[in-house]
Amino acid sequence: MTTGFAYGTPNLDMSKATMGITATPAAVKAGKITFKVKNSSKDTIHEMIVMYRADPKDPLPYIDAENRVDEDKAGDKGEVSELDPGASGTLALDLKPGRYVLICNVPGHFATGMWTEFTVKP
Repeated sequence: MTTGFAYGTPNLDMSKATMGITATPAAVKAGKITFKVKNSSKDTIHEMIVMYRADPKDPLPYIDAENRVDEDKAGDKGEVSELDPGASGTLALDLKPGRYVLICNVPGHFATGMWTEFTVKP
């Protein structure tokens, strides 16, 4: 399972990912942002975590033994935790301009493609 890649690796072929996260829109203005999260899976629990990334070339710190990202070291800004299949949740954050990544950190999910970039503009 791939774990050492940077989430923003140029030319990374995400068509082979078995899971994913979509952010619509993928860029917003700075300030209070409300994420409306829906787990569209029919049989798997998921979550959505917002992480600030100063440099997308840097890989997220990964705990191999737990098969997940180290949230404490990765810049966790907030999350919608463990949504049952079909469930929804919201998260309101005051975000500054920058590059962020949204991930599912249920063990194994990040490594199978459950992440997406998110930009906050000035």
